[in-house]
Amino acid sequence: MLTIEIPGRQTLKLSHLVLDYNGTVAVDGALLESVRHRIQLLEECLTVHVLTADTYGTVAEECRSLGVEVETFPREGAALCKERIVKALSGGTVCLGNGFNDIRMFDAADLSVAVLEGEGLCAALLTHADVAAVGAADALDLLLKPDRLRATLRT
Repeated sequence: MLTIEIPGRQTLKLSHLVLDYNGTVAVDGALLESVRHRIQLLEECLTVHVLTADTYGTVAEECRSLGVEVETFPREGAALCKERIVKALSGGTVCLGNGFNDIRMFDAADLSVAVLEGEGLCAALLTHADVAAVGAADALDLLLKPDRLRATLRT
């Protein structure tokens, strides 16, 4: 569990890190090298879930060396699938995503971080995010270095 106290707000008690794959922690189906080690560090305190329709058919190979739980689903209805997965998790959840189909997942999460990577960021997602980050590495660093998150979210 990862506990982050935010001055003037509710303390976050997070058990799960849910990562959208393509566009968030992967570009063109390839896991970003900048996130691999960060995910491994976060696995020490969070259960990490990778959610994807696996557009490129690469997620199993790309995530093989990580201890993450990969969950795939059909391309149709991705938003509902992601929301259901997040709602089924017990304990606090932080979600990272970049797309329109991440909106419902963000609304179900305790903490949501919109990520701008090479595949872009859906503008509509921003109004559902607690924080926006320039890149997945920076987004994961908010959890590894929680003073950054405190500074951004405190009242």
